[in-house]
Amino acid sequence: MLTSTTFRYEIPTIVEFGQGIVHELDKHVKALGGKKALIVGDPGVLEAGIVRRVEEPLEKSGIPFITFTEVGVEASIDSVDRGIELALTTGCDLVVGVGGGSALDTAKSIGIMLKNAGDIRDYVGLDKVPGPGAPVIAIPTTAGTGSEMTRFAVLSDKEAKAKLSVGSMYICPTLALCDPELTTSLPPHITAATGMDALTHALESYVNKATQPISEGLSIQSMKLISKSLRLAVIQGENIDARHDMLMASTLAAMAFNTTRLGLAHALAIPLGAHFKIPHGVVNAILLPEVMQFNIIGNTEKFAEIAKILGEKTDHLTTREAAELAVTAVRRLNKDVGITQVLTDYGVEEEHLDLIVEEAIASGNVPVNPVKPTKEDLKNICRAVMKKKNKEKVAIG
Repeated sequence: MLTSTTFRYEIPTIVEFGQGIVHELDKHVKALGGKKALIVGDPGVLEAGIVRRVEEPLEKSGIPFITFTEVGVEASIDSVDRGIELALTTGCDLVVGVGGGSALDTAKSIGIMLKNAGDIRDYVGLDKVPGPGAPVIAIPTTAGTGSEMTRFAVLSDKEAKAKLSVGSMYICPTLALCDPELTTSLPPHITAATGMDALTHALESYVNKATQPISEGLSIQSMKLISKSLRLAVIQGENIDARHDMLMASTLAAMAFNTTRLGLAHALAIPLGAHFKIPHGVVNAILLPEVMQFNIIGNTEKFAEIAKILGEKTDHLTTREAAELAVTAVRRLNKDVGITQVLTDYGVEEEHLDLIVEEAIASGNVPVNPVKPTKEDLKNICRAVMKKKNKEKVAIG
């Protein structure tokens, strides 16, 4: 049930989606008036040859570019600062981000700072960016973060030992160039983790208190595609149909939560990832079933619908019984794609929970969660996923 009859949906990013469309990059750079591009990636996409595939159409059209691949596993303020300096000293007026969430968040942040004064830290929080940045073209190579669409950039601050979020419609990329071919080289464990991240985006947006008709439709379609194709994308990485579905699902989920925000899984995932270096998709996958269990009473009908979307048979069940099956379905999906870790595998212990919960409770994702949690509730969610329930071998990490 919607909490209000009035709502706003806004997303400024243009989406170009299709197999092989990375070859049209030069056309889009010209259309945006770019004279010289800064290509932002990471060592992984460089080694995989994907950066070269981005450079080729610019070379053929005679568009100058500089390539910057000093992005780490996490987007960092240090990388943003180095990228800004390189862009300014070489005269780049457009940014092309290629990679996963870290590369895209770095590219988005550089784009903002090419047209806005000060330091990226000045814009941490919501709606603090004073104006548009330079044009940014985001080319995702993973199907999960949705950073090619979103108004958020999450950056690691090594000095503060924290992850900082910059949120503004000005930080949305100008164009998302989504080519499923660029995701086929993803290894199974990253495919699994990013796919579960996309599911968490779609699901948390769908059940939270900010839900609205447009975002709901996007979330439903995203969950359907993930249910259909995530397992196939993990075990058959070359399956272009499965890769197409997963990249589409990720983009749709991002379009949903960009407006509504998320919930407790993401509120807890940010500090857990910052302090214990847990991959973002993995920590969301670990948390999601327990967060769902906690939230069932806040939106039982929606959780019953999720069970159907994920392929569970709900005929002749009560709404509550059907809702419980949604949790079962997500647990099964985690197991099928090889995510069997618990928080203690990453060093999380009871004595760490006060810090984690203090940071999580301040997240903007908490107020929209369907059930208002106490700090003890958040601790109990973490406790439930801290210990192994069996001796199953950990598949990824």
